[in-house]
Amino acid sequence: MANTTLVSKINNLLSTDSIDWELILKEIISAFDCETGTLHFLDTETNLLQLQAQIGIPAFLLPKLTTIPIGKGMAGIAAERKEPVEMCNLQLDESGIARPAAKETKVEGSIAAPLLHKQQLYGTIGIAKKAVYIFTKEETETLMEVGEALAAKYIDILPST
Repeated sequence: MANTTLVSKINNLLSTDSIDWELILKEIISAFDCETGTLHFLDTETNLLQLQAQIGIPAFLLPKLTTIPIGKGMAGIAAERKEPVEMCNLQLDESGIARPAAKETKVEGSIAAPLLHKQQLYGTIGIAKKAVYIFTKEETETLMEVGEALAAKYIDILPST
């Protein structure tokens, strides 16, 4: 069962007129005892993930994280698969999932999850710790629930075309 306290807290933050995505990301990172995080939303015109908020990412890496193609890096693969992608130690990754620049974040235990609403992709959220770590099933479920809340709110604020 997911952490209903965190999900409720995020839903409360999403209920305001002016959404502070960085504050929301900060709450999520804190709840998972992580040091870094990113929140990307899908630009449906370009089909690229665009950075909306970040915490703890070194400034020199931001240009590489601003726009992410679907299928590239942890966020892009989570978006492509529509399921979480996790690494217990990103520093030792040899799978090719993590982009080479990701190692420069100096994090180890990391997870990227899609923001899904009715199985439709709206973005991704990634969080990481500076220690080797495997996220529990409950933590993964909670992150997915938070992702669904973020996706539902993002739908509400999408510009009409």
